[in-house]
Amino acid sequence: MPSFSWRVWPALVLLLFPSTVAAEESSLLEGWHDVWLFRFLVNMLGYSSIIIPGYLLISYFKRTNYLETGSGMCYPVIRTCVFGSEAKTGLLDDVSVPPRNEGDSGSSLKQAMKLIFCAAGLQGSYLTWGVLQERVMTRSYGATTPEEQGERFKDSQFLVFMNRILALTVSGLWCLLFKQPRHGAPMYKYSFASLSNILSSWCQYEALKYISFPTQVLAKASKVIPVMLMGKIVSRKSYEYWEYFTAVLISVGVSMFLLYSSNSKQPSTVTTFSGIIILISYIVFDSFTSNWQDNLFKYKMSSVQMMFGVNLFSCLFTVGSLLEQGAFFDSLAFMTRHSEFAFHAVLLSVCSACGQLFIFYTINQFGAAIFTIIMTLRQAIAILLSCFLYGHAVTMVGGFGVAVVFLALFLRVYARSRMKSGRRSAQPLAQKV
Repeated sequence: MPSFSWRVWPALVLLLFPSTVAAEESSLLEGWHDVWLFRFLVNMLGYSSIIIPGYLLISYFKRTNYLETGSGMCYPVIRTCVFGSEAKTGLLDDVSVPPRNEGDSGSSLKQAMKLIFCAAGLQGSYLTWGVLQERVMTRSYGATTPEEQGERFKDSQFLVFMNRILALTVSGLWCLLFKQPRHGAPMYKYSFASLSNILSSWCQYEALKYISFPTQVLAKASKVIPVMLMGKIVSRKSYEYWEYFTAVLISVGVSMFLLYSSNSKQPSTVTTFSGIIILISYIVFDSFTSNWQDNLFKYKMSSVQMMFGVNLFSCLFTVGSLLEQGAFFDSLAFMTRHSEFAFHAVLLSVCSACGQLFIFYTINQFGAAIFTIIMTLRQAIAILLSCFLYGHAVTMVGGFGVAVVFLALFLRVYARSRMKSGRRSAQPLAQKV
């Protein structure tokens, strides 16, 4: 049962083995709790307590054709959650995804300004978020003198919940105060992106314990390619050869710059097999999340509606898992003991909520691949700013990596503009025929 948390094990051991010493039980329990696979399974059991009943209910309503036979007070809620307000109920059944407005004549400047706005918003939100995250997860709280060690906050899932609950509140208020498009997507479809987003965040935190810094850099810099491949599976997208080529160039250039120009303060731990598995899981979950959100936008929803739907399920998943593990009230107690942590957690949540607004808007306007490129370049921009502000030297290899990135971006813009001009010239010929 999901509610059978790891905290029940000491009592069970005492019942089965009365002669066991309490200290040995405690050390055995802590040893199991330090295993990443054990914690992953415990979290998944918590999520299953919501996913399995939800799946059974959705299957029941669809099997009984509730959309046509149902009635009563619960009918509007069930229709919104299970069927939506449009006739189409399968997201992956539609092979042809309508193209975005990639630039009619005269709108190229407007699109460029939108892209700059999205990039600046993402950079500002997540650069600040990264600094706060490092403070919360790596420093201790409550130490009054340098000799004291203080307490460290270890439950990253509670931080995920804090981020999501604030984002849910902001997006909910926005939807109430400002007019939104008619919502057509079944609510349960947000749960896919929500679950994959939670799992990718957990894997990202966990992987840092088992991989070296160069491995982490190479994986993050190469995310553009998995996102494009996942787009072919989830959205049935087709990419041009030059898009794959420029994605590889960006990944290589960013990797060169980060590996040879960063004064890393992270411990260079040895990369283990467990770290590789967690890292691959992170990339898969993260690639799925952005592509699923990209595909959901064909229901013509707004970015704020997407933000509300995804965070609603994220809150359900995380609070359910935290309550079943008994970690929710422990985290609240830690927050009441350390007001500085509470302040940092709220700031972290504000940055996350602002970042999510830019994420959903960027995916809506430009797609998952462009969003991933912006987030990949974020790491290089952070180090480049550090070099300018604090006088750090950029190595020759790092400078060559920057040149490769700019070359790839130039080729991408040039190829896209050539394709647009080709389409415009082909339209009059088609009309004459």
